[in-house]
Amino acid sequence: MRDLRIVFMGTPGFAVGVLQSLVESGANIVGVITAPDKPAGRGRKLRGSAVKEYAVSKNLRLLQPKNLKDENFLFQLRALEANLQIVVAFRMLPKVVWAMPEYGTFNLHASLLPQYRGAAPINWAIMNGESTTGVTTFFIDEKIDTGAIIAKKEISIARDETAGSLHDKLMDLGADLVLETVKMIAEGDVPTEVQSSADQLKEAPKLNNENTRIDWSKPAGEIKAHIRGLDPYPAAWCYLVNGGEELKTKIFGVSWVDCEHEHPEGKLIYDKKNIWVALENGLLEIKELQLPGKRKMKSIDLINGFTFEADAKVV
Repeated sequence: MRDLRIVFMGTPGFAVGVLQSLVESGANIVGVITAPDKPAGRGRKLRGSAVKEYAVSKNLRLLQPKNLKDENFLFQLRALEANLQIVVAFRMLPKVVWAMPEYGTFNLHASLLPQYRGAAPINWAIMNGESTTGVTTFFIDEKIDTGAIIAKKEISIARDETAGSLHDKLMDLGADLVLETVKMIAEGDVPTEVQSSADQLKEAPKLNNENTRIDWSKPAGEIKAHIRGLDPYPAAWCYLVNGGEELKTKIFGVSWVDCEHEHPEGKLIYDKKNIWVALENGLLEIKELQLPGKRKMKSIDLINGFTFEADAKVV
C-alpha cells in the first residue's frame, strides 16, 4: 500500500464536497491550492473561495497563487512533497505542475468523458436534453479533459432536473468516485482507458451572454431544457419588451400548458396570479423571474407590483 501525500486543487462549492470527503476519510492532505481572493458583494470586499473557507476551517496548508508558473509558488508546491495531486473545478495546469508528483495528477470531471469536455458539463447535459450523465476521473495531460480515464460513475437526469439539483447529485457521486480512485492509486492498481476520438462528441463550452439567451423560436421542450440547464446560475435570459422598454430578464422555473390559442409567439399573457408566454401549440408558464436590478421573485409577486402593457412580449 502506497503512503499518499495529497495536494488538492479546487475553487467552488462543487470541489468542497470532494475535499470534505477526502478529509473525513483520513486522507493525508498536505496542501490545498485555490484561487486568490476576489472582490464580491456591494462593498466589493475581498472574499475567499468556498474551498479556501473549508481549508481554513480544517487548518489545512493553503496556497493561492495568481500565476501557476511563478517560481516562488513552484518552490512552495515542491516543498509540500506531495506524490499525488487531485484537481476538482480548478483551472488548466501547466505541465510543470501536473507532472510534478510521482503518482500523477488526476481530475474529476462532471460528465461521462469523452462527452462534454469543457467548462460547463452539468449545464450542457440538461440543456441538450440528455437522460444520463455522470462523473469521470482521469489523469491530466497537455490538453483539456483528454487524459487517460481511470473510472466513471453514471447517473440518470430527472425529468425536471435543474443545474442546481444535478450539481449537488454529481458532487456527492464525484466524492465517492474520487475516494475509489485514491484507493486504486494507493493500492498500485490503476487500470486506464484512452479516451475515444469519435466524431460525435458533444462539448461543454463556457457559458456566456450569447449561449444563455433564450431562443423563443425553438420548440417548447428545448426552451424548457435550456432554462432548467441554467437554473439557478447563471440563469437563462431574454428581453421583456413592455411599452417600448426592453428589460433584460432572467427566467427560472417554467411549466408547459398544452392548448390551442390565437396569440402571436412570444406574447405575454397574464392574470392576477400567473404569467405565460404564447408559443406554438401551447403556453409556457413562467413561475420565477428576475428583472434588472431586482431580486428573483415568483410571478405572482411581480404581477402585484408591475404594470404590463397590452403589447408586452418576450424576445
